[in-house]
Amino acid sequence: MGVSVPASPPSARTRVKRVHERATYERDALYDVLDAGMLCHVGYVFDGYPVVTPTLYWREGDAIYWHGSSASRALRASQDLEVCLTVTHLDGLVLARSAFHHSANYRSAMIFGTAHIVTGDAEKLARLEAMMDRLCPDRWGALRPVSAKELKATHILWMPLDEASVKIRSGAPVDDEADMADDVWAGVVPFALGFGQPEPDDVTRAAGRVAPAVTGRLTRRS
Repeated sequence: MGVSVPASPPSARTRVKRVHERATYERDALYDVLDAGMLCHVGYVFDGYPVVTPTLYWREGDAIYWHGSSASRALRASQDLEVCLTVTHLDGLVLARSAFHHSANYRSAMIFGTAHIVTGDAEKLARLEAMMDRLCPDRWGALRPVSAKELKATHILWMPLDEASVKIRSGAPVDDEADMADDVWAGVVPFALGFGQPEPDDVTRAAGRVAPAVTGRLTRRS
């Protein structure tokens, strides 16, 4: 078994202080959380106001990429746009014997860094293909080429995974000993997201076909 490599030494921004025993800074844990999802929230300050944008993301090696036009406008106004990107997965409701000890099982990642805009048509196309492969593997080759107008209108940002932390809660509720005799149901209600059956549009429905890449997507949870 290989030795886990730290994602990065905890910084003043990433060091988890509350319930710190649930935190980890290992690279493999960070990858696991990121690779299990597709939706992130990116926070930054623009024109003096805090902004948080939900958007699609994907990981390539030690970098995270995301689609975002509003953040790219802010980045063009400042060469050093500091962002905080978060990803969270809800795994279950933790129902305890007291309201105070109710909680949730989750996996979360928080990443700090300086955002960069992907530039150059070839680089942008490569990143778009990577995004499509994350959303629906093997679909890129079936699509028409991206037009110059579409490429110009598309903005992709990225930052390295140099400053990150992961926090995970799992398991049963932790009740006070004095409450254990109470006749109250306690435990975990699992929660999971998944893909449903494909719903074709009117034109596709008339043709009566479902692409193999689409049906293949159903076998993958993320």
